[in-house]
Amino acid sequence: MAYLQPEIRAGYNAYLDMKDNPEVGMDVGLLVLKPGQSWESGRPDIEIACLLLEGEAIFHWDGLSANAIRRSPFQDEAYCLHTGPGIPFSIQAATHTEIYVQAVMNPTPFASKLYTPKDMMVQHAGDKNELLGTMRREIKTFFDYESAPWSQMVLGEVLNFPGKWSSYPPHHHPQPEVYFHRFDRPMGFGASFGNGEVYHSRQNGLTVILDGFHSQAAAPGYAMCYMWGIRHLPGNPWQKTRIDDPGHEWLWQPDANDHIFKLEGDT
Repeated sequence: MAYLQPEIRAGYNAYLDMKDNPEVGMDVGLLVLKPGQSWESGRPDIEIACLLLEGEAIFHWDGLSANAIRRSPFQDEAYCLHTGPGIPFSIQAATHTEIYVQAVMNPTPFASKLYTPKDMMVQHAGDKNELLGTMRREIKTFFDYESAPWSQMVLGEVLNFPGKWSSYPPHHHPQPEVYFHRFDRPMGFGASFGNGEVYHSRQNGLTVILDGFHSQAAAPGYAMCYMWGIRHLPGNPWQKTRIDDPGHEWLWQPDANDHIFKLEGDT
């Protein structure tokens, strides 16, 4: 279960079901809609997030509606509908549309929200030539414990440059996490660390992380974007929790580049 790569078809493609995977405790799926198709949901005691990956869709919820367009995670910013427990909603596709879906148990009512590009929290990490720029990436968060303490989960995206690493230096946290991978070309690939293993990450693959350090890397020439989702544990929510690998903590030091060899002509 640690890495999942199902065959993708039109409709809802289930990766994880919280009933069958209580240690993860989330539903995760990819919704694929053809032009004109619709999808409805809204389940008691379950909150749901629907993150537009590509296409044009109309979201309907709580008597409201909004149109969202995204060519890809590498060209446009995202829209994400986050609905409270038991709130019915629907999504209508105007073009071929793909949506990442994540859900978790939550008995606490809260107001639904459509996150738009202006609502995202963005962090530029590794952009000061740390480790010679090899872990430069852009971290985007739609909601977390700080911004939405009523939620039982966290959702965001990471833009991973070709040939570079993210979720690095190596760290872990007790809360379960998933990474849903997309690449700027369908043959793109990378390496996904988790649970003490290394997986071959590919388009539409899902890494399920229950334990251990979980760094990610994209192959040179292929940009990667992965959706990252975390479930809060009872009494122990993820609050940007990060437990670094003691053997690699030295990578945070300002002189971490100094030991790296230089070729003739390097400055």
